[in-house]
Amino acid sequence: MAALLAAGALVCGLSSSAQAGTRVTVAVLPRETTVAELARVPGLALGVMSAGIGEVPSEQTFLDVSQGNRIDDALYDEELPGLFPFAREVPEWSDVRARADGIPADVVPGLLAQRLQSGDVSAHADQPMTAPAIIAANERGTVAPLLPGGCTDRCLAVLHATVTEVAELSRLLRDRDMLITLASPPPGSNRASPLGIAGRGFDGNLISDSTRTDGYVLSTDLAPTILRRFGLRIPDEMDGEPIRAEGAPDPAAVEDLAGRMSVIPDRRAPVLIVCLGVWVVLALAVNRIVFGLRRVAMAWLALCFAYMPLMLLVGACLEPSAVIEGLLVGLGAAALAACTVRLAWGWRGLAIAVGTTVSAYAIDVIAGSGLTRLSLLGPNPIYGVRFYGIGNELEALLAVMVPVGVGAALCAYSGWGRVVSERAAAASFLGAAVLSAIVFGAGHFGADVGAAITLPVGGAVAAFCLPADLEHLTPNTGVNRTKPRIAAAIVAAALVALVLLALIDVVSGGNSHLTRTLIEAGGASDFADVAERRLELSAHDFSQAASNPLFWVLVGVVGAALAQRRRIDAWLRPAAPVRAGVLGACAAVGVGVFVNDSGATFLVLGACALGASVAYSWSQV
Repeated sequence: MAALLAAGALVCGLSSSAQAGTRVTVAVLPRETTVAELARVPGLALGVMSAGIGEVPSEQTFLDVSQGNRIDDALYDEELPGLFPFAREVPEWSDVRARADGIPADVVPGLLAQRLQSGDVSAHADQPMTAPAIIAANERGTVAPLLPGGCTDRCLAVLHATVTEVAELSRLLRDRDMLITLASPPPGSNRASPLGIAGRGFDGNLISDSTRTDGYVLSTDLAPTILRRFGLRIPDEMDGEPIRAEGAPDPAAVEDLAGRMSVIPDRRAPVLIVCLGVWVVLALAVNRIVFGLRRVAMAWLALCFAYMPLMLLVGACLEPSAVIEGLLVGLGAAALAACTVRLAWGWRGLAIAVGTTVSAYAIDVIAGSGLTRLSLLGPNPIYGVRFYGIGNELEALLAVMVPVGVGAALCAYSGWGRVVSERAAAASFLGAAVLSAIVFGAGHFGADVGAAITLPVGGAVAAFCLPADLEHLTPNTGVNRTKPRIAAAIVAAALVALVLLALIDVVSGGNSHLTRTLIEAGGASDFADVAERRLELSAHDFSQAASNPLFWVLVGVVGAALAQRRRIDAWLRPAAPVRAGVLGACAAVGVGVFVNDSGATFLVLGACALGASVAYSWSQV
């Protein structure tokens, strides 16, 4: 009924002058509405909307729309107050504002309507007012009711509707009008609400710079889209990006994308754990039963781990069922590892496996094909945090693979009778680190801030851990460096990489998280907020990991490795470049635990990668 009243207001507006102002209508549909149903409405550009970071109630989603910004729900000190039907004042709005003030971020509930009012645009919601009305609430928590004929010129109207009513509203749009229609959150298992936008300039699949994913946008993108339609400036406190439409409408592709993203978190742990478990059992069985193949078994196990991310990328390309993807990863990585052990024994094998895997991901992010975001090591788009580039899980593996892979390549090169100077080896570590940091950290490619820090740190430590005389290496050869010089070089490498990547993003318009965090920050307080958020989220990640017995098993293994560090070092010393690479990887993982907001996850995967590197080193003794 409310939608019909709004439609009546629009009909009245048709008789006004051609210069009448812009009107934007936000129509909230029943939760069970699908993309296929929206596709039957003429003129709608289609997509799905990430309704929040993780699982959040519908009130939080609409509040995020009004703020144009959102953060992880774990950062809030209190739960969002319950909302019940109201007339004009949002219930417990003072508590909502106090809750937002208590977090380390510029989050302003009601910012959208407040900005509209300052630009002489009214905001209304139909009655009885429920959660969607929060979109039209100003900073005082006041919502103007939508009355018949009350929204005919420069106004925002928020109302409930059906698909049939949306079709009528779409038919009545004028030149500058816009209709935004979305299924009521919270969404189903895929955590994405169907979304459609009609109006001039919207014909195709929806996309924004927040996601860079065709058919996928954020709840925080709605406010900037509305403000841009009215020609108003987007406040700095809003983190969302205006939505646009590209290509031709393809509802099937949108639904397929949402479906693939929804299975990533549920598949990741089972596939990785089962595959690793089977590989370890097979390797240990061979180790115990066939004494002559003990070292071959350990080399094969390490190479299985090195090829695992590569096969996950293949799985993203094929998008098979859970069982098929598990078999693809388990059998595919095992077969590649066996071929490598057979055809490229020695340090060549590790260099080939690591180089192939890292190169595949580098090519994918540079080409922008999008397979990385759909792989099981992707950036967790379903959680509403990252939608392009690489995630912390892949970064943890790269932090180990890059320096260790360079060390293995240097050992293989010298094993062919060639001499590698200390300067050339150091340049190789630093060059690979900087190049990888650019590829995996630049906004147009990997867009990962952590990679811009951890990879240069790993390369710098590896370069400084090289012995002074590679040509006459003995087990007692030391590292001729002073600790202050090492520390200074590590800090310098990280800073240089960050500055270089920031400049690349500015010139290329990458608009990455790095750019928004370091360049567009409003001063020291904003930097402090970013640091506080990351530390709190990392602590939350550790608290969740602490409830998993496997985490403590890994902690025990790491402790045992530290206790046996002299024995492990004895395995590594004959291969000085690999030893330097492993030490650099240790430093990169250590730094990564502190600079990323998922410290426990980074520690787990980084430690597994380091374990695989040590196992391969033992096989070469």
